[in-house]
Amino acid sequence: QVQLVESGGGLVQAGGSLRLSCAASGRTFSSWTMGWFRQAPGKEREFVATITWNGRSTRYADSVKGRFTISRDNAKNTLYLQMNSLKPEDTALYYCAKSRWTATAMTGDEYDGWGQGTQVTVSS
Repeated sequence: QVQLVESGGGLVQAGGSLRLSCAASGRTFSSWTMGWFRQAPGKEREFVATITWNGRSTRYADSVKGRFTISRDNAKNTLYLQMNSLKPEDTALYYCAKSRWTATAMTGDEYDGWGQGTQVTVSS
């Protein structure tokens, strides 16, 4: 089983930036699509971004498109989410996840490994 550990969350003012990291253990990180999801209090977990095993294809939720960038460094077994122009509605617990597929994946059912999450809080 892959183990995922998120980091980089924190408190930031609206308009600011944060970079989240997800460190993965195991031998198979480079073989699978990865993704970021988030969950705010009282809301269901929602898709944020996904990236294929080779980084060739990415997809984003409409709410973050143009502001967030997903990337990966397979040599370092690390997934990233660069978040710019942050808004209060971006406040949530952010999770990284490993997909069971090698194509882009946008639903939780398509992922079989999850981190514990890192908190992002954006103040107005």
